[in-house]
Amino acid sequence: MVGLVVVSHSAALAEAALGLALEMVAGQPPRVVLAAGMDDGSFGTDAARVAAAIEEAEDGGGVVVITDLGSAVLSAEMAVEFLPDPDAPVRIVPAPFVEGLLAAVVAAAGGGDLAEVAAQASGALASKREQLGEVDPAPDGAGPGLEPGPPGAGAGQSAEGAGPGGAGPVDAASVGTEAGASADVVLVNPMGLHARPAATLAGALAGFDAEVSLEVPGRRPAPARSPLSVAGLGTRGGDTVRVSAGGPQAQAAVAEAVRLIEEGFGEAGEAPAAAQPDSAVSTGRPAGPGLGVSPGRVVGPAVHMPPPLAAPAEAAAVPPEARPAEARRLEAAASAVVRDLHDRARAAHGDAAAILSATAALAADPGPLEAALALLRDEGLDAERAIWSAYSDVAEQFGAAGGALAERASDVRDLRGRVVAALRGVPAPGVPERDAPFVLVARDLAPADTAGLDPARVLAIVASEGGPTSHTAILARSLGIPAVVGFPGAAALAEGEPVLVDGGSGEVVAGPSEEQSAGALTAPVPKERRAFTGSAATADGHAVSLLANIGTAADAAKAAAAGATGSGLFRTEFAFLDRAQAPSEDEQTELYAGVLRAFEGSKVVLRTLDSGSDKPLPFLDPEPEENPALGVRGLRTAFRHEGLLRTQLAAMARAQTLVPGTQAWVMAPMVATVEEAAWFAGLARAAGLATVGVMIETPAAALSAEHVLEHVDFVSLGTNDLAQYTMAADRLSAPLAALNDPWQPAVLRLIEATVNGAGLASARPGAARRTVGVCGEAASDPLLARVLIGLGVDSLSMSPGALAAVAEALAASTLEQCRAAATAALTATGAREARDAASGVL
Repeated sequence: MVGLVVVSHSAALAEAALGLALEMVAGQPPRVVLAAGMDDGSFGTDAARVAAAIEEAEDGGGVVVITDLGSAVLSAEMAVEFLPDPDAPVRIVPAPFVEGLLAAVVAAAGGGDLAEVAAQASGALASKREQLGEVDPAPDGAGPGLEPGPPGAGAGQSAEGAGPGGAGPVDAASVGTEAGASADVVLVNPMGLHARPAATLAGALAGFDAEVSLEVPGRRPAPARSPLSVAGLGTRGGDTVRVSAGGPQAQAAVAEAVRLIEEGFGEAGEAPAAAQPDSAVSTGRPAGPGLGVSPGRVVGPAVHMPPPLAAPAEAAAVPPEARPAEARRLEAAASAVVRDLHDRARAAHGDAAAILSATAALAADPGPLEAALALLRDEGLDAERAIWSAYSDVAEQFGAAGGALAERASDVRDLRGRVVAALRGVPAPGVPERDAPFVLVARDLAPADTAGLDPARVLAIVASEGGPTSHTAILARSLGIPAVVGFPGAAALAEGEPVLVDGGSGEVVAGPSEEQSAGALTAPVPKERRAFTGSAATADGHAVSLLANIGTAADAAKAAAAGATGSGLFRTEFAFLDRAQAPSEDEQTELYAGVLRAFEGSKVVLRTLDSGSDKPLPFLDPEPEENPALGVRGLRTAFRHEGLLRTQLAAMARAQTLVPGTQAWVMAPMVATVEEAAWFAGLARAAGLATVGVMIETPAAALSAEHVLEHVDFVSLGTNDLAQYTMAADRLSAPLAALNDPWQPAVLRLIEATVNGAGLASARPGAARRTVGVCGEAASDPLLARVLIGLGVDSLSMSPGALAAVAEALAASTLEQCRAAATAALTATGAREARDAASGVL
């Protein structure tokens, strides 16, 4: 394959752009090496690093270099001079940074040669320029930057017949006439051929000996091999697309394209949140489905976030002589926003400080500012319109990428508003201030908003957008504020209207009745009641181990400071996310040792890599799956990449020796069979790890717990996934949030079956006691926590912010009361009934 080198002044920008590009590749991605930022973390480029990256990226097909700013081009040119081979096949292309990288990655993954990949990157803006009406149609058979081909040549084909090249539109009339084919097909996925479906289509058609184009009325045809050109058609669900092809396999290619489009690219059942009716809100009734991301049940008046700043109005072009002063005004406003975010980060603590620091780094990224300055300098846009346009482009790119990156689009929009507010000399929109506690209602919350939330005032959060990894969700859990995201009826909640919010089930009720409101909090828990001493027990002295869920060494330190005496779940995959290569054994050893040191002498459960589904790792070369949640994830990844698991286990064992006295337990995620548990236990013990367990996240594992525990020492219930697989309800689907509820009696019965299986395994002659823990979000719910203890669970692991509330709830009930509540919940007919039954007992 052709290799790629990404040269940027900003490491964060390069990593984000690469992550977006890799989202577009379904199969084997090309070799991509980043040469971004300086060794000390500052902005800049280094020619020596670029030269080393070029040599590393060479994979037999030459190297294409993508750069961001002018000095990056100079570094790349100097790097080529450093190469030992002056004739090395290296192309530094005049491509737009993000679009060019995306086009180059897709072209290289599709087997394009050096000329084709370079041309695709260089012409990556053609579809956007055409969509905005800023470019004249290219000559027939010519892509941007290419000479017209000979009569009958396909689009982007050079006069020498070198094969497909540019990313420009295909002239349908010029596509092979010997064996042509075409068909009209209606788009069934609501968002049409946006970036991901376009990339899927390009990858699927790459193997056909045919030139395929897509056309909609009023637009020139776009080559199917170019995702950017296809996405630039601006289609939506219900549009009719004509698929045309020429070449020996034209008919087969058209048939495959039609099949993919008719299947909806896996999105046929999805609808944008904005399309859902606000009429779902009605007094005393659930106001529609949402996704609970931070547990807790409260009632309070709805208070809406103020609307975002309006887009700048159209204005006459800034005269050339006034543009330097306008540029200085823009630079000053951007710098003021960066300083403000840095100051707020230094004053904040915990997750708020980390998120604000990351947002400040994003604000300091030179890319959007440089793009805005170029618009001001070259086109005369005033400062407000220039920065609005630059940040809007980035937000659209994030949104089109989907997944976790799409959840960051609100962060970019927030930065856009802050710079514009600074230019206007007005305060940036923020969280309203009220004397009495309230439920905050918003489209989504930006990092600077969530970081400033006051748990003494904000009872709960209801957002119409966002997901489980959005900043709203992360900080709500950290602060112990109940939260529901992805809620379509948020805008229709009346200002000041009482609202019931259940952050565990995702339920939101407008104007709840007294019966519905029973047991819900109407004021935040005072801070003095949130202190956790490190130990917990029921009212009659039954000790319960309360532990913390963590994702980094910094999380471990904060959890220990919050009173946690250990961790029931360390999510090691956080060290692997957004990495082009897996961390080395030495890197992992240091990470795990840092976590163990935070809880020296205590128990820490290290979970091996849980990738796949909503946490894809590009360097694992995952194959496309129809249903990733039911695909290769968790331990199943290790079946294909056993070396990765062995390295991780070796690092854990080394870390254990560096922190003697700490109880390092290890467990595997997503185990479904007894054979899988035995295989993992053998590898872990061979690596030198003595205490081995597995996650119970599937009904199969829960029902086989007795035999699973013949091979491992403990199990830990992941209630989020256990509910997902029991109820056949995607845990990331807001419309199915009511099904994906750990209070579902079927889920509770599987937890009971797991505990019973542990008891049977422990009762065998000579067997040690097998323990059962819960490390899902269910453990954070004070009411459900008591039901879990009543079912026989030994330990509960949760976000550190929930420890005090759970300990307080346990201390208010006896073990017998917890058992009675568990029995009542088990015999209920639904999740709501189970909660109400347990609440009635306790």
